[in-house]
Amino acid sequence: MMSRFEFPITQLSFTQKLDLMETLWADMIGNEKKLESPVWHEAVLNDREAALEAGKITVSNWEEAKERIKKNVS
Repeated sequence: MMSRFEFPITQLSFTQKLDLMETLWADMIGNEKKLESPVWHEAVLNDREAALEAGKITVSNWEEAKERIKKNVS
């Protein structure tokens, strides 16, 4: 097993952090067949699907979701 990778993330600028996230994501999706979802993930998805079917939650398209996120973080 590899040892934990220590990296001074707090010293990176916001832009550098975003770039790092994008690089990591691109690498991860290139190997998605090797990735396994955690056991709890299926339960969360099932709970959300049931809540949606029961009308307890709604969905948004991506543009609406981004606008809502921007309002909540600014």
